[in-house]
Amino acid sequence: MYIRPYRRKRSSGKRIAILLFLIGLGIYILKERPSWIPSLEPTPTPTRTAQSYFQEGMNLYNEGKLKKAEAAFAKAVEMEPGNALAHSWRAKLLAFMGDVEQAVEEARKAAALEPDNADYQATLCMALDWAGRYDEAFTACLKAVDLNPDSAVAHAHLAEVYVDKGNWPRALEEARLAVSLDENCLEAQRNLGYVLEKQGKYREAIKAYLKAQALHPKLAILYIHTGNNYLALGENDKALEQFKKAIEVDPESPAVYDALGWAYYQLQDYERAVVELEKAIDKDPEYGRAYGHLGVVYYVLRNYEAAIPNFEKAISLGARSLEYYYELGLSYVYLDMCDKGMPWLEKALEIDPYSEPALWGREYCLSISSGEKQK
Repeated sequence: MYIRPYRRKRSSGKRIAILLFLIGLGIYILKERPSWIPSLEPTPTPTRTAQSYFQEGMNLYNEGKLKKAEAAFAKAVEMEPGNALAHSWRAKLLAFMGDVEQAVEEARKAAALEPDNADYQATLCMALDWAGRYDEAFTACLKAVDLNPDSAVAHAHLAEVYVDKGNWPRALEEARLAVSLDENCLEAQRNLGYVLEKQGKYREAIKAYLKAQALHPKLAILYIHTGNNYLALGENDKALEQFKKAIEVDPESPAVYDALGWAYYQLQDYERAVVELEKAIDKDPEYGRAYGHLGVVYYVLRNYEAAIPNFEKAISLGARSLEYYYELGLSYVYLDMCDKGMPWLEKALEIDPYSEPALWGREYCLSISSGEKQK
């Protein structure tokens, strides 16, 4: 038969002693935590600095990613409110993206922090000009030039204000001076293009814009400017090519789709216009200009029911164009709702008392009202 080998039984007392030792050791470690025991706490993540966010913003700007760059600059000024340079750069990008009121606010902060800095005064001038406050912009630009007469940026923005105020000779003089001071200054080449464009010199404007593109190949707004000038010359294929390049360099920007959509509208390709303008709104539901342009397209198509909410949304977001006001008013008129149309026609006439569409709409509604009273 099979006989199992003899095994000696372990002492239960010895096992108990070992167990008590381990428990005691554990209690000691928890209470005293000797230096040779590694910490079980997670390694803290280094806190980012305002400078790191600013540098991130500059890198993103150089890549043409304006929306992300603006967000990085916003983080920088949140962490360091006294960072004038970050405020100034954020102002520029906000203006490029169409948020001119916020751009003015940021530019004012930079100028207030360092009032003797010519570059910050020039940025304030730009923001005010783009917001339509030409007299204030002119004052800021003059201060920038006084602070640094050799600043190409200051003279470039002064040229922009001059042309917006209708002083074309002085605008061209300042624009050419800016380029002569620094031909590699982006603002100088861009604003020379703008001045020439406003004067109807589209071919010369394109040359300046192309030089600006060479200085910053990933800045979408430069392709939009160039495309607009090709449109003015009737070179539609080249224009559309420029707008599509703008989309390539900054596909997250609503402005690039808005520009392409508006180009299709001008070419009377209304269906494509609607598609691109709706893309702009998808990218940024708060981009007022796209709603305004979409309203115009629907108005031309006589789809007044669709035009009305787009005009109202555009105006609520700050896109207060004379055309939006009177076309919104007339959309209501054509739907036999003069009571809702009249307030908008009146607002259009506040902007331009001689606006013929607004005057016609008001007279029509008044005649309708008078006829009903006679009945």
